[in-house]
Amino acid sequence: MNLTNYTKRAITGGLISLFIILTGTLMIGELSGYEAKVLIKNSVGAINTLCNTIILASATILALLLTVLGLSSSSDSKLNKDHYLQVLQIAKLDTIVFVASLISFLMFNLPITESEEVPTYLFSTIYYISLITSSILSSALIVVVIMLYNTIVNIIKIVGLGVTDHPLVHSESESEVDKNSAAE
Repeated sequence: MNLTNYTKRAITGGLISLFIILTGTLMIGELSGYEAKVLIKNSVGAINTLCNTIILASATILALLLTVLGLSSSSDSKLNKDHYLQVLQIAKLDTIVFVASLISFLMFNLPITESEEVPTYLFSTIYYISLITSSILSSALIVVVIMLYNTIVNIIKIVGLGVTDHPLVHSESESEVDKNSAAE
């Protein structure tokens, strides 16, 4: 997968947010199994709300990408293949975030704290897994939103402001290369 500077910046933003979130998690310190069980009971509702929010945001972003594609194809400026590859990257990552959030939501709804079969010492592990999972999902959504922001800024510059020397504008030399490669 070819990463553009926009994608690298988005991933950097996601990694910074992941670091900040996980640092807050580590500040909690080590928990006993009983303390973790109580915290799991108290945080399940918030984690489910987070997963639901990420699922809703991901579905909305996928719908928004259809609008972006419609605007891109109907504009007077011809956008090159890199623009559509950026939109494809956003769609792929957003779909992964959607599916991971949905699976996490289903897993967090298991009544694990009500089970007598789960040893108490495992609750601290389960608690940290839930924190790490929610941190990764949140950071991944941040990456998607930053990537979408970059794409929208490019479209505004090209379509709305009429920038013709933008790297994503299809140039005459690219048209010649496309014709030559199609003829071969």
